[in-house]
Amino acid sequence: RFQIQRGKTDPTSYKSLGDCFRTIFHREGLLGFYKGIFPPILAETPKRAVKFLTFEQYKKLLGYASLPPGLAFTIAGLGSGLTEAVVVNPFEVVKVTLQANRNAFTEQPSSFVQAQQIIKTSGLGFQGLNKGLTATLGRHGVFNMVYFGFYFNVKNILPVNKDPTLEFLRKFGIGLVSGTIASIINIPFDVAKSRIQGPQPVPGEIKYRTCFRTMATVYKEEG
Repeated sequence: RFQIQRGKTDPTSYKSLGDCFRTIFHREGLLGFYKGIFPPILAETPKRAVKFLTFEQYKKLLGYASLPPGLAFTIAGLGSGLTEAVVVNPFEVVKVTLQANRNAFTEQPSSFVQAQQIIKTSGLGFQGLNKGLTATLGRHGVFNMVYFGFYFNVKNILPVNKDPTLEFLRKFGIGLVSGTIASIINIPFDVAKSRIQGPQPVPGEIKYRTCFRTMATVYKEEG
């Protein structure tokens, strides 16, 4: 919700994370927190399959290029993220549209109806079900590049522990740090994606049009 706010002039803007939770609960009920949940559930299985399958395939292909393992992991992660983004972007468009709807959960259209409305009014292209694809490519590409690159490089540096508990904590810790760093680096792409796919500040006018132009606009106006 914070990512798709229409600015401080919006009378329904959220002042803080706590204010956002309270407002959603009072206006939309408990189910308001679960708007747009169905598209991610539908996308999760193919998304994970594509993510790890393509990572392994890109890693094998890069093996023929005699690249250092660390660099190969990073590039393979980038490739898997870009491929993953193509699969999930239509689901993201539907999800963000549903989450931007501030009506009660029971009053908003279903995921399938929302997808049909988007296709009917804007088509399947970059103004419709694939709106914001460039930002989604950036979000997933950067995340997977940093995540896989950092995870496998650090995992190979830190020695394996014979104690199963300590070995679990080693992998868990590396994964936690990898995910945190990747999220921090890719969040500007995520904000740009939400602004492009979400409601525009002025109905009928497209303010957030492309990924890097949106980033520049957000930086200029909001820091």
